[in-house]
Amino acid sequence: MTEEMNQTPNLLRGISENGGVVFYGVDSTEIVRQAEQFHKTSAVTTAALGRLLTAASMMGMMLKSRRDSITLQIKGGGPAGRLLAVSDGSGNVKGYVQNPVVELPPRADGHLDVGGAVGRDGTLDVIRDLGMREPYIGQVPLVSGEIAEDITQYFAISEQVPTVCALGVLVNRDLTVQCAGGFIVQLLPGATDDEIDRLEANIKAMPAVTTMLAEGKSIRDMLDLALDGFAPEILDSEHVAYLCDCSADRVKRMLYSLGRKEVENLRAEDPIAEVNCQFCDKKYHIDLNELLADWPTPEQQPGDGDGAPQDAQE
Repeated sequence: MTEEMNQTPNLLRGISENGGVVFYGVDSTEIVRQAEQFHKTSAVTTAALGRLLTAASMMGMMLKSRRDSITLQIKGGGPAGRLLAVSDGSGNVKGYVQNPVVELPPRADGHLDVGGAVGRDGTLDVIRDLGMREPYIGQVPLVSGEIAEDITQYFAISEQVPTVCALGVLVNRDLTVQCAGGFIVQLLPGATDDEIDRLEANIKAMPAVTTMLAEGKSIRDMLDLALDGFAPEILDSEHVAYLCDCSADRVKRMLYSLGRKEVENLRAEDPIAEVNCQFCDKKYHIDLNELLADWPTPEQQPGDGDGAPQDAQE
């Protein structure tokens, strides 16, 4: 039995007995811990990026193929700058925040001011790469910058699916992550008024995600609370993680995409290019003399859409 098969599932999809309500839930604690370690984020940016990663993981599970991917990008005009989260079709994620250290006073209720860090004057972009010639791109204006509300609006406007999204990241005083997770509940066509009322009452009665996780509740417990009275069952479960797929080959493809003349200009400045992955901060040192000597013919050039230029930055 492989190590992956031995790992406890932390992402699941469930459905009501009559098929009218779908639930996605993830315990993203280890994912957000890994992100904090990679990016050395402050408390509020850990919460912001952690929420986006959590949402992306669940939305990755909604994709039809494991080879597909989904990217969530927020440009809200706040001091955190651009936030990005990418999920594969299994729910494994990686992410990036432009300004990892932002210090803001807490909100009046004592919670971290995620909306203040992200900003509210901007958009949420959802980019689905389904292996077609062009990706599917949806864009909605931000509601609050708190991310869960923005995800809810995206589904309502772009996909016209009634959705409830709850996300949470609890950061300790020493900046480590105590717990993180979230759930998405969607109503499928044909739901009755009674079912809608019951679902709304269930969700309203649920504690915050981080409260439930801190009390030791599992994602299955959240499913049972959200769909109480609907006889829910689990359709799929996965173990997902923070997973960066950068490699020296992908960095070389990124450099190829710049064009030979640009690479020659870079070599004139320094024959060894240092390229840092924006998702895991791994450093690659590429000998540009060797790269130019092995320059591919036009037939060998990587095609558009391989994603390499987005996965690394110089």
